[in-house]
Amino acid sequence: MRKLLSSCMAVTLVLAIIAFGCNDKNVIPAKQYAVEDFFRNPEKVNFTLSPDGKYYAYMAPYKDRLNVFVQEIGKTEAVRLTSDTARSISDFFWGSNNRILYLKDTGGDENYKLFGVDISGANLKGLTDFEKVRTTIIDDLPDIDEFVIVGLNKRNPQIFDPYRLDINTGELTMLAENPGNITAWITDHDGKLRLAISISDGVNNSLLYRNTEKDQFKTIITTSFKETLNPAFFTFDNKNLYAISNLGRDKTAVVEFNLEAGKEEKVLYENPQYDVDQLNYSRARKVLTGARYTSWKRERHFFDGGFEKLINDLKAKLGDIEFGITSSSKAEDVRIVLASSDKSSGTYYLYDQKTGKLEKIADITPWLDVNEMASMVPIEYKSRDGLIINGYLTLPKGYTIENAKNMAVIVNPHGGPWYRDQWGFNPEIQFLANKGYAILQMNFRGSTGYGKEFWQASFKQWGKTMQNDITDGVNWLIDKGIADKKKIAIYGASYGGYATLSGVAFTPDVYAAAVDYVGVSNLFTFMKTIPPYWKPMLEMMYEMVGDPLKDSVLLREASPVFFAKEIKTPLFVAQGANDPRVNINESNQMVEALKSRGVTVEYMVKQNEGHGFYNQENQFDFYNSMEKFLARYLKEDKK
Repeated sequence: MRKLLSSCMAVTLVLAIIAFGCNDKNVIPAKQYAVEDFFRNPEKVNFTLSPDGKYYAYMAPYKDRLNVFVQEIGKTEAVRLTSDTARSISDFFWGSNNRILYLKDTGGDENYKLFGVDISGANLKGLTDFEKVRTTIIDDLPDIDEFVIVGLNKRNPQIFDPYRLDINTGELTMLAENPGNITAWITDHDGKLRLAISISDGVNNSLLYRNTEKDQFKTIITTSFKETLNPAFFTFDNKNLYAISNLGRDKTAVVEFNLEAGKEEKVLYENPQYDVDQLNYSRARKVLTGARYTSWKRERHFFDGGFEKLINDLKAKLGDIEFGITSSSKAEDVRIVLASSDKSSGTYYLYDQKTGKLEKIADITPWLDVNEMASMVPIEYKSRDGLIINGYLTLPKGYTIENAKNMAVIVNPHGGPWYRDQWGFNPEIQFLANKGYAILQMNFRGSTGYGKEFWQASFKQWGKTMQNDITDGVNWLIDKGIADKKKIAIYGASYGGYATLSGVAFTPDVYAAAVDYVGVSNLFTFMKTIPPYWKPMLEMMYEMVGDPLKDSVLLREASPVFFAKEIKTPLFVAQGANDPRVNINESNQMVEALKSRGVTVEYMVKQNEGHGFYNQENQFDFYNSMEKFLARYLKEDKK
């Protein structure tokens, strides 16, 4: 989600102060930005280096859509490689020094097709241009210029077969036929297909292994989906596996897994409080470099002194800001570094490791002044049944937890739900803070990063204890005097949209307004309309959310549409017509149920969108409408 400053800016500023209460006379309000400033396309984004380090590619607007450009390092002119005007390019990567590969879908249907184009702009070719087929990238084969390995569900829409793809001609060679239960394929460092993950009965995962591509896959370990054994990559001799695992422990850790024996050989790093979620290595030097975990910020553990020195050198140059290396040349002598914060969407730098020179390339959103943005601070509170719930509170510029009183608040539960909010720049949060609202985000039970027990505490708790965690956060804000209990709204997307509908259905007196963005309203119809490639995981969904037959009472009690008669909160619903995850009927049935009762509901449907609005003009329409809707119900004289 990603200038038109109003000539009436001064009037707008005064109205904002009146509406939301400038309860500290020492607070200087932030400069008021237009909605479009927060959600317009980035100036330049997603910089990646060619393998030889002589070029970088990036995405930038062309006719209001993000397209792919390539530029020789040291030169000022760029070549536009794509010219799509219907929808922005979804993603891209280097296939070789001379060829870029990119993915795009149609109208948000998520059936991604892979295309290839030379860096001169010539030889544009659809490589997986099949109707109603989704392309996944299994291995981009960085050491092999002519090929990549892709997964395609063209033989069976529910499963993906692996193919070796010639990036110049489009020739496909099937590497294995999915027997019907393989959910992931994994290659070794030579690009050989050696591992697979299967779901044999929908709830148990098996790791399948073969020593060579001539051998048959054999099952070496089977675990419940409630445990994690997530392959990262092979050891550098291609014999064992580095993995992220919580087998026999609550938090995920970095382990070395013996493939022949089918068991963990040793733990390389674990954090006692948080899940380790990422493992990195040097492809050039063939050593582990670092692991990542997230407390309230992303944090590193170093395995390698050379990488630690590199990070410390960059830290000395960049100062106190979060940063990461987003791309490296094959020799790892040239790097792309992205520095960002809660107030900055980010700045890209080119780093020459030989000379130590750090050169700024581009700001993502240079029109937003970081000094006018709001701070995102970590908070925690206790749920009614004793769990510690971590989250973030963003207050309008100038306010702190100490001086913020009786604020208008937007409660913003995240999607997933097996996901988590993180500290960093979020255009939605900054947009709402700029309009004078406080924003509460919480990592309710089920959020990832806090261990197995915290995650499993969410099972079959949609609309129940998971929703209580959200309500408890609202009460925490009220008890601290930060929130005006008459001026609290809830807004969320996907599962967050479900939580929004649950909030107004199950706690109808808490919220003054609500915005549901592609949210689930009926758990029975939701289960029936999931994408076909989710079907192998359906039994797992039944255990985590509820079985429509065995748990029919539970699912009915947790489906907001059946409690529409309880809803009295004004509601704004937004939906993409082509959404493959949350079918448009989820929104239709809720809107119809409310309108039949005369409840105020605004409904926005975009015919060329899917699970969330992607096109810039649709985002403008949505967020402008949201701003007006929220202001209507959270004004100062709300009684």
